[in-house]
Amino acid sequence: MTDTRPPLPPVVYAPTVEHADGSPRLAMHRTHDGRVALFVYSALDRLADFYDADSAWVLLSVADLQAAHDQAPYDLLYLDKRPSPAPVAAGAR
Repeated sequence: MTDTRPPLPPVVYAPTVEHADGSPRLAMHRTHDGRVALFVYSALDRLADFYDADSAWVLLSVADLQAAHDQAPYDLLYLDKRPSPAPVAAGAR
């Protein structure tokens, strides 16, 4: 069995949180095993359905995702998934 990954769309919607200085930061989550995860969505309705309808968001390209990883590395990238069980916020990045 091979481990194949679905291709990412050209852009994704990523939930954000407000940092202490008032600027938006990607909402990172810590999984039960301690890894940092970023949840992204291929459409706004999926972000609303799977994450939070009231969440602030930012539109990111694949290059933006790489730049975000370079600034604040994450271990896992989930596309169109519901955080479950409810992860503990890893802090604004």
